[in-house]
Amino acid sequence: MHMTSTNDDAVALAQRLIACPSVTPATGAVFDALEAMLVPLGFAVDRFVVGEAPDGPVENLLAWRTTGAGPHLAFAGHLDVVPPGAGWASDPFAPELRGDLLYGRGAVDMKGSIAAFVAALGLLPDDLPGTISLIITGDEEGPATYGTLALMDRMAARELRPDLCIVGEPTSSARLGDVMKIGRRGSVNMWISVAGSQGHVAYPHLADNPIPRLLRILNAVEAEMLDEGTDWFQPSNIEITDLEVGNPAHNVIPAKATARISIRFNDRHSGTSLIERIKALAAVEGGTVEAKISGEAFLTAPGALSDLLAGAIRDVTGVAAELSTSGGTSDARFLSRLCPVVEFGLCNATMHKLDEAVAVQDLRDLTRIYALAVERALG
Repeated sequence: MHMTSTNDDAVALAQRLIACPSVTPATGAVFDALEAMLVPLGFAVDRFVVGEAPDGPVENLLAWRTTGAGPHLAFAGHLDVVPPGAGWASDPFAPELRGDLLYGRGAVDMKGSIAAFVAALGLLPDDLPGTISLIITGDEEGPATYGTLALMDRMAARELRPDLCIVGEPTSSARLGDVMKIGRRGSVNMWISVAGSQGHVAYPHLADNPIPRLLRILNAVEAEMLDEGTDWFQPSNIEITDLEVGNPAHNVIPAKATARISIRFNDRHSGTSLIERIKALAAVEGGTVEAKISGEAFLTAPGALSDLLAGAIRDVTGVAAELSTSGGTSDARFLSRLCPVVEFGLCNATMHKLDEAVAVQDLRDLTRIYALAVERALG
């Protein structure tokens, strides 16, 4: 392989991205920086803003380059970051090299991975056939309503559909390359409400206390055994995350009681089936349920894509990657509708933490891994 541009290495590119504050939803300067990196590499860049408040507007970037007939490999990621919080040893948006580490918000999650992929593009042969695209949103850490989903609509309008996709989320644990994600559990939140009738506690026969009925519903929810896990997924779990009555008076029976539950579920269930299951439990006590599905479970069965990426990881680091479906949700839950998707990126020990940092060597090794994976996928 050889350089096709004078682009800086991943460390310098990561510094340029980190230096652009981009708390969710990201916009403006950080997209300017990424576009400036991609245009000299021959990429067409489509930036657009979409959505209305409260979940929008959101800026997104779609970039692609075709160098002949061949497969289409996409790289997906996000330029937005979570708020840095107080207490950093240095300015979170002034990237700083201290020893072997690069510090700054987004160094790991996930401006570092985006920088590594852009640097990898410069290592590819000029005559490599096929299409490479970048699917980059400014809202993955937030509601994600107008992020990757809007990018998928944009791709469809341009008749761009990848054959395989790498999402650059920080999946590595103890060292770079030890974990890649081939699936994720789904997520659904539900609000269970029980209506009663307000009254004086001394005259309970003239009121209807909703709290005991809500507690009976929650006991039934707690008793539900969804499954015992699968070959690739841990058991689904239901967690009670909030209880609300909002009753400031000690001598008043309240008129309403509400609870929130969160379910993380494997591919034995769908969000809709779980909503119906909880509705049935709530109905026994006259409860009602409102729900929001954050994402469905998905699995990219071990095969060509995971083998290809595992081979590149092994060749660069000597590490045998574990295939995992652990953790929370990611935008891979959307992209899995298009093609096989695998998530792989930097070590996640400091993501979302104070003094987020990435090892300089990891950035350079990740660049080589991505370059090998792209060359082998298209070649």
